[in-house]
Amino acid sequence: MWKELTGRLYPDAEFAAPASDAEIDRIERRLGQAVPEDLRELLRQSDGVRAEYGSGLVWSVREIIEENTEFRSNADFAELYRPFDRLMLIGDNGGGDRFGYARGPAERPDVFAWDHETDERTCVARSLQDYLECRAGSDGDDWYK
Repeated sequence: MWKELTGRLYPDAEFAAPASDAEIDRIERRLGQAVPEDLRELLRQSDGVRAEYGSGLVWSVREIIEENTEFRSNADFAELYRPFDRLMLIGDNGGGDRFGYARGPAERPDVFAWDHETDERTCVARSLQDYLECRAGSDGDDWYK
């Protein structure tokens, strides 16, 4: 379902080989957060999806772990921004902003945008599917503003 949807919305999308459940489970172990089921299903079909010009529609397992670890442990970020522990970042716009899920006691399927200039965290989509559809229906990298 995810590959078909994404391929239809993004004709130039670049898909990867599927991620295994063991690989996806590494996200949960490394970040200490459950992987949302829709993200898990997408990663099972393609370990990340790149859009035109290489922006990360949805990052690979490796990128999700690396980006989240970097954002959570970077001393400079700790001085500039609120903590990232409650976010699971999963993609970017190619210009510095990131997209992800709010994780915590009240885990939601919504996708949030994090603005790297203002540190605003705004709900931009009701689900991963809505995120992909909204992003595809826009003109430009700042569709969520």
